Amino acid sequence: MLKRILFLTIGIGAGLCAQAQQSPLKTIKDNAATAVKSQGKTGTCWNYSATSLVESESLRKGLGEFNLSEMYIARNIYVEKAKNYILRQGKAQFSEGGLGHDLIRGISLYGAMPQEAFQGVTGEIPNHTGLMDTLKTYLDDVLKKRPVAADWQQGFEKILNEKLGNPPANFDYKGKNYTAKTFAKDVLKFDANDYVSVTSFTHHPYYSQFILEAPDNFANGSFYNLPLQEMIGLTKTALKDGYTVMWDADVSSRNFQQKKVMRFYSLIPLMQQQLFLTQRLRNKPIRQNYASNYMRT
Repeated sequence: MLKRILFLTIGIGAGLCAQAQQSPLKTIKDNAATAVKSQGKTGTCWNYSATSLVESESLRKGLGEFNLSEMYIARNIYVEKAKNYILRQGKAQFSEGGLGHDLIRGISLYGAMPQEAFQGVTGEIPNHTGLMDTLKTYLDDVLKKRPVAADWQQGFEKILNEKLGNPPANFDYKGKNYTAKTFAKDVLKFDANDYVSVTSFTHHPYYSQFILEAPDNFANGSFYNLPLQEMIGLTKTALKDGYTVMWDADVSSRNFQQKKVMRFYSLIPLMQQQLFLTQRLRNKPIRQNYASNYMRT
């Protein structure tokens, strides 16, 4: 059997919105998950949600409960975003926003570490006020000089070290010493190939992959496109089977109501919302085997 972790995108009609407003929410299935953590004054919600997914998957697999460092991945993804911004000569998105697959990619590239090893200089609840302005100003200044200085990244990381902190090269965890990469491999048993992105839009063919046209998809991550009803079926199946979901949504949408801790959906063309989930794939045609879990951010 091949275990995969899936990434989904769906849109649900206005009728569901009205139904949600009239009926109280009830627990259908309560799967193992770590405690909700505050992202403080940061725009890295994608990071906290996807980190929770990895922590929940570790619980499901019986590896134990982890409190992973969100700031370690956030710091490294800022570096990846900066590289992209410089290579595209400033004609690219550079912001705090991102998608859940950025966390998966970040662990694949840089590894992971527990919160006790690195939480960032602003403490348990981070404060990134002014950080993006400082970073973008630096990058724009770099681009004003041609050719671009070969050592531009040193100055960028100096800012990150001051504002976020400099993560350790090695750290101790339960009596053993690890690097971020060995911790991800040996302790988390992390494999980025276990993760698959799934979405549902009508402007691309079903049962094929495409790069999601969202400003925050700076990494040009591709998604496997499925019909909406199959997406709903995946969600129900994975929930029943004990998996959890990470869901990306556009918090700038007028339908996002933070105070109610609820997201209403509208059937708007090309609305970009993602679900990130775990599941088990069996040796059957791929369109019959995607499974998901219901929404937890």
